[in-house]
Amino acid sequence: MKNTALLATHEALGAKMVPFAGYKMPVQYEGVNIEHETVRHAVGVFDVSHMGEFLISGPHALELIQKVTSNDASKLTIGKAQYSCLPNDTGGIVDDLIVYRVKDETYLLVVNASNIEKDWNWIQSQNTVGAEMRDLSEDYSLLAIQGPKAVEAMQSLSSHDLSAIKFYNFIVGDFAGIEHVIISATGYTGSGGFEIYCKNSEVKQVWDKVMEAGADFGIKPIGLAARDTLRLEMGYCLYGNDIDDTTSPFEAGLGWITKFTKEFTNCDALEDEKRRGLERKLVAFELDDRGIPRQGYDIVDNNGKTIGNVTSGTMSPSLCKGIGLGYVPIIFSEVGSKIHIQIRKKAIPATVVKLPFYKG
Repeated sequence: MKNTALLATHEALGAKMVPFAGYKMPVQYEGVNIEHETVRHAVGVFDVSHMGEFLISGPHALELIQKVTSNDASKLTIGKAQYSCLPNDTGGIVDDLIVYRVKDETYLLVVNASNIEKDWNWIQSQNTVGAEMRDLSEDYSLLAIQGPKAVEAMQSLSSHDLSAIKFYNFIVGDFAGIEHVIISATGYTGSGGFEIYCKNSEVKQVWDKVMEAGADFGIKPIGLAARDTLRLEMGYCLYGNDIDDTTSPFEAGLGWITKFTKEFTNCDALEDEKRRGLERKLVAFELDDRGIPRQGYDIVDNNGKTIGNVTSGTMSPSLCKGIGLGYVPIIFSEVGSKIHIQIRKKAIPATVVKLPFYKG
């Protein structure tokens, strides 16, 4: 089991630590609902240093990225980031990721912790163009400072105007007394804020200064459990739950990051799927009655016939009702469609809704 550089800090704060993606990670401190509400209304800080970072550079960097990702990375200028996915060659998804253009011929790929080795091997196997690849995952830490008060609370830590960093943009600058960190507005909570990429040797100083600067704004450390409820309220996909090697980008509602303006892995088959139309689709639903949908629960029709399964589900702290995502046949995918979630022996009625669940 690996540890982030902040293990001792989390333990001193009384965090409940659990194994996650090969790391010992804080799942909660005070409690999921308190931490969730802190991010929605004030500011919270997550240690997400388990995420993977690959540096792709050299004259063939863009060529490799264009080949392995579904989105069009040629649109990126320096200081911009892009959500994308790595299609496999059988119609599914190797992983979802964020691509940052750091310099003219240098890109940072941020991948999911559980897929670091898998993604590295996949991209390396596709690297027939000679792009330079470096795996920085073991050397770098990542803090996500999220919430509507994040910018105001953290402004004293940087000489840069943090409010000027627009969504899916980033700068390389000073923060918390450290030069040359990445300050990025690519949050996973829907409540604003930004992420800090720094070296493992620097992250304790950054964490301490973040907590100090945020004290007057009600800052709290936030665990992975609240991160999950926050992202689910926005309808953001989680790899291993809502997307995997068997789900196509179109089934998952990720057609908007699948651009046929270029050639990429399995693009012909995906374009054919788009043309033919889908048989199933990932939908968002709210329970009409009391209950908590959980991953793996069956989705059934009026007659009790299984038509799909829940990929992510929870009791929404913001909406105080059961919400979830799941794959269903296309005829059940329209907003307003009625489905049922099998929770133990009861089929609880639910309604297909438009994302996001949480409107702010």
